[in-house]
Amino acid sequence: MSFTSIVKNEVSKLSFNDIEKLTTLSAIICNTIKTETNIKVSTENASVARLILSCIKELYNINPHIVVRKGYNYNKNYIYILEINHDIQHFLDNLGLIENNKVRITPASYIIDDEHLKRTFIRGIFLSSGSINDPKKSRYHLEIIVLNKEYADYIKDLLNHFNLNSKILKRENKYMVYIKEAEKIGDFLRIISASNAVLYYEDIRIYRDHKNMTNRLNNCEQANVNKIIFTANSQVKDIETIKENSFDLLDDKDKLIAQYRLKYKEVSLQELSEIISLETSMQISKSGLHHRFTKFKNLANKIKNSKSN
Repeated sequence: MSFTSIVKNEVSKLSFNDIEKLTTLSAIICNTIKTETNIKVSTENASVARLILSCIKELYNINPHIVVRKGYNYNKNYIYILEINHDIQHFLDNLGLIENNKVRITPASYIIDDEHLKRTFIRGIFLSSGSINDPKKSRYHLEIIVLNKEYADYIKDLLNHFNLNSKILKRENKYMVYIKEAEKIGDFLRIISASNAVLYYEDIRIYRDHKNMTNRLNNCEQANVNKIIFTANSQVKDIETIKENSFDLLDDKDKLIAQYRLKYKEVSLQELSEIISLETSMQISKSGLHHRFTKFKNLANKIKNSKSN
């Protein structure tokens, strides 16, 4: 079973009062092909189909005609089709989908009159045409497919009312409202009251974030090691150049530092300063070593330049 099906099964089995049923139905019917004489609602989720059927029967005492057929997609899921072909005007008007005797694309404002109803409407939208990737198997992605641009804008604004940073993308003759950010998708699941899905999703998200952070730290640590080795090798080459030509020009402290760098060729400046401080009477800091090696580099460059001339 897909993660989308798990989420839809969970939220479709929540308890709904009559107002929540009406708002949920309005969200679902909004995204169906409807006329003043016929409405068809289709879904691949049996639990969602049962919810739609119960809401219609309990609120309007209407028994939709139900058809179950095999889908044409690669996994050939069953498709549940609920058809309403009587009392359409009253049905749509009650759902806030009639204005001036014409079918509305978006519902009347009273359908989402408060924060709770906004959340309920979003839940209905997701049940109707939403999908969400399993965070364990693929990239973070949540999408809702709708039939027209006006309804897509309406959904985007509704989602962004809750700071979900949703966006719209045209897909063939339909529109996709989508969310990409992992944290925002977790917030979406909270909004639709998918409590079990939230726990699963956040566990996976935290694990993946921790794994990614560990990988970044390891990469950063390896880069630092490579940098230390490269710098130390450069310092060793400078000292060898000086040793072959002008080692006597160095004072005793410089000679001691040079000898320790040749002895410990791959340690960092901090480690080298600690070794020198422990093994000799000379106390020198990391910055002090950096100053000395800069001096060695300049001297080695002078030697190389004089030879080239």
